[in-house]
Amino acid sequence: MAPVKPFWSQPSHPHIQEVIYGEDENGYTTKSISKVSLPPFAVFAKSEFPPCTDASEATYATVQTGTNTHLNLNSDLLYINHSCEPSLIFDVQKSTILTSHTGLTVGQELTFFYPSTEWSMSQPFSCNCATPSCVGEISGAGQMSAKALEGKWLSAHIRRGLEEKRNGNGNGIGNVMKNGEKIVNGKLNGVDGKMSNEEVNGEGEINGRRGVTSREMSGEMGGDTL
Repeated sequence: MAPVKPFWSQPSHPHIQEVIYGEDENGYTTKSISKVSLPPFAVFAKSEFPPCTDASEATYATVQTGTNTHLNLNSDLLYINHSCEPSLIFDVQKSTILTSHTGLTVGQELTFFYPSTEWSMSQPFSCNCATPSCVGEISGAGQMSAKALEGKWLSAHIRRGLEEKRNGNGNGIGNVMKNGEKIVNGKLNGVDGKMSNEEVNGEGEINGRRGVTSREMSGEMGGDTL
């Protein structure tokens, strides 16, 4: 499949993201670097409409948001690569991109775990992230083993699909759990996600900006870890 040619104004997120273009003419070696430092589970960016649009079908450039729904990012957020130990979480039920449990530093590569949103992938690939928990071959969550997904943050529709698959209900991608898994006592799978009373967002500024607060973290997100 031909790579997506940017038709949006670039850079689309100049305050938080630097896109580094590789020598591959197809753009497959392009990567993104963070221009901000943020604490764990802070809001890095929003996947807003516009510029996002609904996609009629899944492609290598879309993000799955539900059982049969996908979106086009239509921005430089498209250039966020995969990693088995990602720096970002795509919380598609909240249309929000969060930092992972390790937080984010200036100069760090922006990555997310592709199977956290994708049940099947049009172009599976061999992962080169070289992290200790690298699972090797990356395909949709529906084609991956439970061991490969263990400990990974997964969107609500992926978790529900895996549950249905384990129970032998169809192909495992049925009804979508709309509100996700509750985070108990402000913790996501035992990792403290509470922040101070100040709010932090992807602009790297504090106070008067929207970020993930302890109140939000003690509510619900659109996914959880296995």
